[in-house]
Amino acid sequence: MHYSFYFAIGTVLVLVAVGLVWRFSSRRRELPCPAWLHWMVELDNPFTKTNRSGFIIDRLDLREGMAVLDAGCGPGRLTVPAAPRVGPGGGVLAMDIQSGMLARVQEKVSALGLGNVRFLEAGIGEGKLPVEQFDRALLVTVLGELTDPARGLREIFAALKPGGLLSVTEVIFDPHFQRRGTVAALAREAGFTVGETWGHALAYVLHLEKPAR
Repeated sequence: MHYSFYFAIGTVLVLVAVGLVWRFSSRRRELPCPAWLHWMVELDNPFTKTNRSGFIIDRLDLREGMAVLDAGCGPGRLTVPAAPRVGPGGGVLAMDIQSGMLARVQEKVSALGLGNVRFLEAGIGEGKLPVEQFDRALLVTVLGELTDPARGLREIFAALKPGGLLSVTEVIFDPHFQRRGTVAALAREAGFTVGETWGHALAYVLHLEKPAR
């Protein structure tokens, strides 16, 4: 029991230290989470429920046949639970700028036998996404990593079907944390309507809606 306690405390301290170093370094240049830190990204934050994969996925109202975009998917913490929700008639596009992160997602997908996940190695805002193809999109602690967040949101807006939904998650522990007001302002400029929100100023999930025709 004592060993488990000290191990848990040690893990938390390591995560805090890594986060502080990452936050300081990212002030000077764009610095997405490196692929070798996939194990840290895969963990649900123990201090806030809004960053937990189940909490985020449960609020998307995913249904059979839907197409989902996991933009900046990392090691697939949201890709993997989303895929079974949309079933074989639907699919998830796991998009990330780092091949190492996509390789990690592919390992998980293969191990679980999920046949409805596709992969795209590209940056958000590079114009690589198809137009009006997705019912839902996920952007989890990624927006602040983008060189041009406004352009990235415009691309996701174009990629969503009319009536589609983008779920944005931000947590203060992330070095690229974006305030809710900042995200809402950028989203409105891209054409989104600001919808429901959960959490508080330091950890939240914000739904952005693409108006239906």
